[in-house]
Amino acid sequence: MSSSKPKWYYGWYIVIAASVITLFTSGLRMSFGPFFNPILNDFQLSRTDLSIIVAIGMIVYGVAMPLAGYLESLWSAKKVLLIGSFFVLGSSLWMTVANSATELLLSFGIALSIGLAFTSQTPLTPVIARWFIKRRGQALFYLSTGSMTGIAIMNPVSNILIQNFTWQNTMLIFGITFFILIILVALFVLRENVPEGADESIAKTKVIKTTKIPIEEPAVQLRLIDSIKTLPFWQISIGLFACGYSMNLLGSHGVPMLIDHGFSSSIASGAIGFIGLVAIPGTLILGSLADKVPKKNMLALIYIARGIGFIFIVLVISTFQLYMVALIAGLAWAGNAALGSAILSDIYGVRQVGMLYGLALFIHQIGASISTILGGWAYETFHTHLISFGSAAILLLIVGVISLRIPQRLKLRVPVASEAVPVTK
Repeated sequence: MSSSKPKWYYGWYIVIAASVITLFTSGLRMSFGPFFNPILNDFQLSRTDLSIIVAIGMIVYGVAMPLAGYLESLWSAKKVLLIGSFFVLGSSLWMTVANSATELLLSFGIALSIGLAFTSQTPLTPVIARWFIKRRGQALFYLSTGSMTGIAIMNPVSNILIQNFTWQNTMLIFGITFFILIILVALFVLRENVPEGADESIAKTKVIKTTKIPIEEPAVQLRLIDSIKTLPFWQISIGLFACGYSMNLLGSHGVPMLIDHGFSSSIASGAIGFIGLVAIPGTLILGSLADKVPKKNMLALIYIARGIGFIFIVLVISTFQLYMVALIAGLAWAGNAALGSAILSDIYGVRQVGMLYGLALFIHQIGASISTILGGWAYETFHTHLISFGSAAILLLIVGVISLRIPQRLKLRVPVASEAVPVTK
């Protein structure tokens, strides 16, 4: 006896593939710690100088993400991913022969940042948002497991590879592996023709002719310029600013900070990776609840848990304490970016989520660049990490409260032609 209903919705293959891609992109961005001291020694740079190069890379990454979102809407996610993969491969090759701070800035800070932005969640989020309606929050939440898996894997693996093969060869291994992955996903997995009704009517097999027709939109579609003037966009963006500020501070200075506090490089990188490892089941649990409880409440919980974690991770004095903090904080560490993109989709519709999410992630990278510079400068100036990590904790607790104020829908007055366009199918 046969059934017309598929046993497995194809959209989940796209979620899995996208999660593996973000494992590499987010994993490298948030796991720079093991590279920090080796690069510092090879190029004879101060912590502040290297932090500035990393911070410039964060800004370039942030600028390139809205561009990636725009190109996805103009071309397709597949083309954007392929372009990004060539940037990543080329920059990885360049880094292996770089012999000056200027070349490090151009290869790592600029070229690699562009490649990682084009292969980030920005071009993938609109695709997943179109494939999922009923379980959009869950699907986007599961996408964030790639980031957490990246932190869990890339930190200890990078540390082991660097110790055995040098940081240059480690970067080359990353570039080649990632290039092959993107080619395989783009050619054999990624599909942008969405079944009519997406996951609300999985049994239907009719495919819409164009992938750019939204499946579910608000009654009124604001122009992009008007959307960024509304409060919910900035509430999400301020939260992502705090996310970038905290996560990249941990990714760039977490391992050096723990080494400064007397931990070995293997224990330090393992502990940062353990946060990501614990966050994976935490993300899966929260993801299963993403479409059942208010997203803003879950978002606030994540920010507050992370803020508490930042208070204690800089104060631990034993390996047991370090891993206990990683265990407790990691359970509610991830998912804010996924929740942010899901809320943007719910409020503004999938037509604009690529650009709006890209702009919000640009603000995320501004936070990342500020904390990256502060982490190096504050330690060299005051010989303590409490300033940078303490400021991250305070900021996270503040945005946790702000997140509770995000509305479920826009409260619009009667729109006029200059500021709103009715959605037509």
